[in-house]
Amino acid sequence: MIEVIGLTKRYGEERAVNDISFSVKKGEVLGFLGPNGAGKTTTMKVITCFLPPSEGTVLVDGLDVRTNSLSVRSKIGYLPENTPLYQEMTTLDYLRFVASMRGVDSKVQQVRIAEMADVCGLESVLGKRIEALSKGFRQRVGLAQAMIHKPPIVILDEPTTGLDPNQIVEIRELIKNIGVDRTVILSTHILSEVEVSCDRVLIINRGELVADGTPRDLQAGFAGDQTVRFGVKSDADPVKTILSGWNGVQITDIQDLSDGETMFTLTSSRTDDLRPELFRLAADEGWILSELSRVAVNLEDVFRDLTRDQGL
Repeated sequence: MIEVIGLTKRYGEERAVNDISFSVKKGEVLGFLGPNGAGKTTTMKVITCFLPPSEGTVLVDGLDVRTNSLSVRSKIGYLPENTPLYQEMTTLDYLRFVASMRGVDSKVQQVRIAEMADVCGLESVLGKRIEALSKGFRQRVGLAQAMIHKPPIVILDEPTTGLDPNQIVEIRELIKNIGVDRTVILSTHILSEVEVSCDRVLIINRGELVADGTPRDLQAGFAGDQTVRFGVKSDADPVKTILSGWNGVQITDIQDLSDGETMFTLTSSRTDDLRPELFRLAADEGWILSELSRVAVNLEDVFRDLTRDQGL
C-alpha cells in the first residue's frame, strides 16, 4: 500500500530524512519509532502530502505523492500529534463538516457518523462542544475524523500523548480494532503499545533507518549477552566467590533482600543457558533457591541501543 523509495527531505542544509526506503503491506500495522527530531513526523508528512520530498518519492496504492496529491489524500486518514479540532463546534457538527470535506455522500453521512460514534465510543458526547471534552474524548474525535471517509490507510502520530493510563488503554484498543481491516502507521514513544499493537517496527535515528522487523525479531537480534537473576538464601560472600571464578560470567548487581535472601544479577557472554548450571550449583551447595530467571530483552532495550546517540 505504501512504498517509500530513497526519500530525502531537506530544510535548507539540514537533512531531516536521509535516503530512506521501506514499504508497508496492505493490512499491516507498522510501528514507526525514533527519538524526537529523528525524522518520523517529517516522513509521515511527506506520505500524507503535507510536504513534498526533496529527493526520492513515495507511492501510496501505486500513486505518486508528487503528481497525485489529491488522490493520495483521499486514501489516507491522518491524526497528527496536535489533533486538528474546531473547539467551538459540537462533536456531531464537526464530524458532519469533516465528512463533507472528505466528499462523503450526504445520503450516507449520518450512517458513517453513527458508525464512527460506535467504533470510537462517542455516542454520549455527540451533542457536546469539543472544547468541553476531556483529552481522551478529543483523541477519539480525532480518530473518528481520520476514518470518517473509510480510508484504506490510517496514519497516527503520537495518538496517546497526554492521556492518562486508562485513556491510553482505551485508545490502544481502538487502534487494534482499526488495524483489523486497514493499513496503519503508528508513531509513538510508548513502546509497550508497539509490542501489543504492531506487526512490524521501523526505527529511525538522525533521519536514517536503523532497524526493520517484527518486535520479536528485533528483540532476538539484539539479545546480546544473557542476563540472569539468581536469588538465594545464603551468606553472599561464598556465592560471590564461586560465581566470580566462572569464565564468561560477570556479577553486575548484588542486592540484600529480606529474610537473608541475596539477589545476584549476572551477565554471561556464553552461548549456553546459564540457569541449569546455577540450579545445580545451588543444589550442591545447599543454598535455598528463591529465584532463577532470565531477563528478557524488550523493545525499549533495542530502541535505546540503536538511538543512544540522540536523546528523546
